[in-house]
Amino acid sequence: MSFFSRIFGVNWQQLQAKVRYRILILTLLPILLTLVSLVFITIYWNISYTGKQLFMKVKADLTVASNTMISVQEKQEDQLELVRASWEFQNEFRDIETDSKAARARLVELLKQKQAELDLDFLRLVSVAEAAQDPDLRVMLPKIQDNQPFSGLMVLQPQRLARLAPNLEQEAVITLVDTPRSQKPNKDVEKRGMLSRSLLPILGSDGSVGWYLDGGILLNRDIRIVDHIRDLVYDKGTLPERSIGTVTIFLDNTRISTNVPLNFFPQDSEKRGRALGSLVSEEVRQKVLVQGLLWVDRAFVYNDWFISAYAPLKDIRGERIGMIYTGFSESPFIHNYLLNIIELGTILMLVLLVSGLLVYRGAYSLLQPIERIHHVVKAVQSGRNLRIGSLGLERDNELANLAEQFDRMLDLLQRRNSQIQAAAEQLEVKVEERTRSLQEKTEELQRNVALLNETRQQLVTNEKLTALGELTAGIAHEINNPTAVILGNMELLKFELGDKAEDVEEEIDIVIEQVGRISTIIRSLLQYSRPGEFNAPLEMHQLTPIVEEMAILVRHSIKKQEVVLIQDLNASYPIEVNRPQLLQVLINLVVNAAHAMDGQGRIWIRTYDWVQGGEPIGVKIEVEDEGKGIPEEQLGRIFDPFYTTRQDGTGLGLSLSYGIIKRIGGTIEVSSTVGKGTLFTIGLYHKAIDDQFNPPYEGLHFSSALDKKAREA
Repeated sequence: MSFFSRIFGVNWQQLQAKVRYRILILTLLPILLTLVSLVFITIYWNISYTGKQLFMKVKADLTVASNTMISVQEKQEDQLELVRASWEFQNEFRDIETDSKAARARLVELLKQKQAELDLDFLRLVSVAEAAQDPDLRVMLPKIQDNQPFSGLMVLQPQRLARLAPNLEQEAVITLVDTPRSQKPNKDVEKRGMLSRSLLPILGSDGSVGWYLDGGILLNRDIRIVDHIRDLVYDKGTLPERSIGTVTIFLDNTRISTNVPLNFFPQDSEKRGRALGSLVSEEVRQKVLVQGLLWVDRAFVYNDWFISAYAPLKDIRGERIGMIYTGFSESPFIHNYLLNIIELGTILMLVLLVSGLLVYRGAYSLLQPIERIHHVVKAVQSGRNLRIGSLGLERDNELANLAEQFDRMLDLLQRRNSQIQAAAEQLEVKVEERTRSLQEKTEELQRNVALLNETRQQLVTNEKLTALGELTAGIAHEINNPTAVILGNMELLKFELGDKAEDVEEEIDIVIEQVGRISTIIRSLLQYSRPGEFNAPLEMHQLTPIVEEMAILVRHSIKKQEVVLIQDLNASYPIEVNRPQLLQVLINLVVNAAHAMDGQGRIWIRTYDWVQGGEPIGVKIEVEDEGKGIPEEQLGRIFDPFYTTRQDGTGLGLSLSYGIIKRIGGTIEVSSTVGKGTLFTIGLYHKAIDDQFNPPYEGLHFSSALDKKAREA
């Protein structure tokens, strides 16, 4: 009882003497027992349920990681099939039987180029005889069926790595790190390499397999796969603050590809780094590598405890050669758990204190009805709206009658106040209605003014397009004839010069190229100024073949630069478009993106179904680059005709693309960050929308002095 004595400042004898304190004790005791029981039940639930959820999550993450490893191999097979199906490869491969040595040399150079484009570590062409002599390929050959590609994991010694590519032997070397809770390493470095390898048969002219395409990647030090899996399963918001999600690929018990950090929270002079070469704990190695079982439990990872999941990796022969791991740090969850217990304890004390005060006040009011009436009277005098209500007394009791009469008087006063308040509210409603009516008329006037301005600007634009069309038609008529004469004479000149034409062939090609550029500019001017004359028939198409054809058409334009075109094609819904015009739009966007990167970088082209309300309505296309970006002050003018920042540009490419998309009711949006890149997003509906009341160039502006004078007028 000393607890209540300290709170209320009375001893046990005083508590016995006063009924109000007895009521307080009897009321708080079940509340206290209930809250304590609730705390212990919550703690037990957190320990059992949350722990199971963590292990279920990390097991699901391991499944995603394993499937990603399989998808990497499937991607390799697709890359080899793309190489085999490419025109360059087929063109060179036809000559390999007639001029095998020269054709083989040309194919080697072509495969080096394809290896760089596909981001592979090795890509080579081997004959059937060479494959039969190679001890590594001999293991893969029996597994190839129906001339389909085969992929798998493989561990090679340094000299065998060097046979695939000279640099693989050095790239595979990883220095081993003595790691707590692991087996003592018996060597200083790991020189073996783990490969993800694919083999694709090539049919000869007689229909039999005569050659194989052999390609793959070295997993040692390759962080692309583990970082991709980490970003996939441990995205922002999936783990508590300061919790670290990690993924690792092991060769035996050695981390050869990982994002486990050397320092979890580095100081100023430390680097985060990666724990390459560190070893897995001995208990995990025994269960996963030796016994071939799945590990889903707590595990000591490098220098901290993690919620972990390990699975064995098998090579082509079915032998265990390593492990794949996913996991996240355990300490933030423990911190959150302890914090929850503290919060529950704090809430318990607050509820207990509030309950004690309420019970104390209730007991006091129950035993002191007169004091209650006194308090209500004083409260009403101070402007508060209170009632005495029932005092728990007999109906004939004087205090009960007094309280009832006083409450009736307060009710009458409240009704009169309510009537006054209602009249005031009606007045406010009328004022609001008049104000709203005035606002609606003002907004309608503003909309009419905006519509008038838009109509005026559209009329100015239409007049410019009409004048531009007449001027362009005259220019095209006057220029096309001389250009045709120039082209004809260039061809005649080459024919007349014969072998001597080689001395001036470069100058002749330059003349022909510039004449072609003149024709392109004239054709673009005609297409922009008279869009109705270039309307082409619309047909239903799948988007993926169009994008793939675009990639083939632009590869010669971007191969001079170190530009990689990355395709992520997921659109499956058909759309109504004109195929050549859509090709023109995509080529223009990709070539513009390549020019924006000053020689090197990556371009992403993504397609996916456009879904609204759970139903597909079309497709969307994204073209993203990592170029220099577009400043904010220029972003609003990039679709304007004749606006360009390139010295050799006409300023009509994006304007024409805008017109083509708008004519079929599509959408085109752009966002850009200076120094990071630009993203164009095109939306195309399943059925094209031919809106005659929404001209394709509405809202665009000419960057000319004439347009400036029109705006000033």
